[in-house]
Amino acid sequence: MDSFLQQDIALKMSMCQFAVPLLLPNCETEQSTLMLWAMRDIVKKLGNSTLSKSQLLNDVLSCSQQNYNTFVHSNMPAGNIPRTISDGLVEISWYLPSGNPNIDVFTEPVAVANLRGDIQDFQTQFSFLCETSAAVFVFCDDLGSDSSILNIQKMKDRLFIVCNSEAKSYDAATFEKHSDGIIRKDRQMNNAQLVKKLRSTVTDVMQANPHKTKVEDMRVVAHELGIPVDEDDEICLKAKKRAALITDQISCIPSYKDSQLPLQGETWKSLTALEKEEVKLKKAGDKDIEIYKSELKQEKYELRKKQLSFGISDSMKHFVEGLRTSKEERSYFLKWMKLNLDNLSRTHLSCHREKYKELCQISPDKKDLIADLDKQISNSSLGTEHFLREVGQMYEATMSSESSETQKYVQGLPGICAQLMLDGFPLELMDGDASNIPMMWISDVLQELHSLTMSNSKIRVVSVLGVQSTGKSTLLNTMFGVQFAVSSGRCTRGAFMQLIKVKEEFRDELKCDFIMVIDTEGLKGLQSTHLTGNYQHDNELATLLVGLSDISIVNIAMENTTDMKDTMQIVAHAFLRMKELGKKPRCQFVHQNVADISAHDKNIWDRKLLLEQLNEMTIVASRMENTGDDIKFTDIIDYSFEDTCYIPGLWHGSPPMAPVNEGYSEAVANFKKKLINAFKKEEAVNAQTIPALQYEIIRLWTSIKFENFIFSFRNSIVAEAYTKLCVEFDRWDRAFQKHMHTWLIKAETRVANYGIKGSEQESGLDDLLNSLKKKVL
Repeated sequence: MDSFLQQDIALKMSMCQFAVPLLLPNCETEQSTLMLWAMRDIVKKLGNSTLSKSQLLNDVLSCSQQNYNTFVHSNMPAGNIPRTISDGLVEISWYLPSGNPNIDVFTEPVAVANLRGDIQDFQTQFSFLCETSAAVFVFCDDLGSDSSILNIQKMKDRLFIVCNSEAKSYDAATFEKHSDGIIRKDRQMNNAQLVKKLRSTVTDVMQANPHKTKVEDMRVVAHELGIPVDEDDEICLKAKKRAALITDQISCIPSYKDSQLPLQGETWKSLTALEKEEVKLKKAGDKDIEIYKSELKQEKYELRKKQLSFGISDSMKHFVEGLRTSKEERSYFLKWMKLNLDNLSRTHLSCHREKYKELCQISPDKKDLIADLDKQISNSSLGTEHFLREVGQMYEATMSSESSETQKYVQGLPGICAQLMLDGFPLELMDGDASNIPMMWISDVLQELHSLTMSNSKIRVVSVLGVQSTGKSTLLNTMFGVQFAVSSGRCTRGAFMQLIKVKEEFRDELKCDFIMVIDTEGLKGLQSTHLTGNYQHDNELATLLVGLSDISIVNIAMENTTDMKDTMQIVAHAFLRMKELGKKPRCQFVHQNVADISAHDKNIWDRKLLLEQLNEMTIVASRMENTGDDIKFTDIIDYSFEDTCYIPGLWHGSPPMAPVNEGYSEAVANFKKKLINAFKKEEAVNAQTIPALQYEIIRLWTSIKFENFIFSFRNSIVAEAYTKLCVEFDRWDRAFQKHMHTWLIKAETRVANYGIKGSEQESGLDDLLNSLKKKVL
């Protein structure tokens, strides 16, 4: 099985509070493999018994208010099916305390492992567990035949026998000799009492400074016992070392970003401000407009030179080398980068995030403090997206220069990132920290993507908008099987696009070859109540995504109606601008954390109220946009009552031990069917080609840069014309640079060969120049 698929399956199983493979047996060779991706500190081991050890384990790990079927047992539906491939499997799960002593089973995290099958048949697995466990519990009926395991000296007081004295033979002498290590279940002890005894024993072991093992140390034990390790794959290890060259150098994230990722810092933000000033010309004052524009252009040129003066840092050299490796090694490299950087970010961000959440909940009016914490979170966040962002800036700065050597270094990078998109890797569309799109970089990546796919490939675009921490990324991940970053509190701001290839048999039905899913940062509804400041960024983001999307998902958390109204106002402004641009997008509303699964049928009145609120928001927005007072929400967007979906909470119970709610998955699956049916009803001509999407991004972003968010039809026309000029000039300028050298050589050759002199020479060069213009334009 593909190792990345194994990771994904293990993650999903863990989220559902299922045990995951620790030692996975191979059905053909009967040899187990250590699965390092799913390991945790402490392991409990159980053997073969008429007592259902899996069911007992579930009871041990469950508090009185919740019961988890962490381990499959015979009393579960389909749990009594005869084993065919699971004998010898060691599976692992974790108990994580909530911090509430009234409901916590254990006060510290505990990892529990379960061996499937008879311990006598799997001595290697048993030895591994003895070496790595704080305590090992063996279930048995016949203490006489199994008592030899009590003599394992290295386990000493860490080995316990759970003995059912009612079954088979029972050796009283053995019990007396090893009474401290035997937990006996007789007729006077029921399962509840046995569970209590097991919990007490585990607690005693934990309090006695237990044996603890790091995940990396388990690799050593596995090697000593001849157990293969999944991470010992040569390509995986090579990629791990390559990633470590970068991440091992990081101690302080903010200073590391300043020294190793300097192109995306203040210089890029200054460039963003200049780009917007070029079209708005707010600070021209009494200066001649053309002179002022020339000054702005020169300032941009100087900032690009400043970016280039930083050079390419050692970390970025290593990163680019990692991108240039084979497809398989590149996948491992990026995964190791993500794992290492996530660990670093969690360490640096945990304190900031808690303060941020607390401040937003208790004192949302303290905007300066929230903004300062937000900046600290942004500065302390580091992921692969930051390195790819630096690649984009490196490409733009280099392609704006005249250094052919540097250009050769970056020329293949758009093609690599296009291939990453085809492989399912998210690519940043909009940098939320600078609130800008690196247009040359994005355009060239999409152009390369067009080259890698069929020339007539069609794309449908789905995006999601909503207040932060309302489950937008989780919704998309569940619905489409993508892997957008999921975290509490915002780390990286912006918009990310991920490509999903449609299988050939479904292309005619969906009338497209790819679905592009765009995930965004949360809109900052809590931090502002006016269409200024932070709302400027939110409006830019909402307008861009609504304009690009075939379907826009508006995600709403039911517990906060204030956030919903703030979101609706932002979206209403965005939809109004689409009306001015001649586009009427489609919208789907998703209400999350709905307690009653039958809410859709019962909440007809609420949906009518929602539409009334949407109409009110649209009226307010239309007045601000100077587009009239009689515009309804349904005038600017394709929306009906049925375009509303109610989804229950993600967790069944209270985290951290709560499994994923089945109702959540079912509701998301039904919502996905609605989206697919909406695509089926759309005309095929409505799907965009990749070049059309590329042009649409340029057109929309240029329009947005013109905006003070008082949008008018005149501004729309000006922005449209300016966009076309920008596109044409950019294409001409880059093509001119590419072909000029070749044409000049041709001109010199022609003059030399034919001996053209004087007026004939001038005329010949004019002909060549005209030919060059035709070629380039």
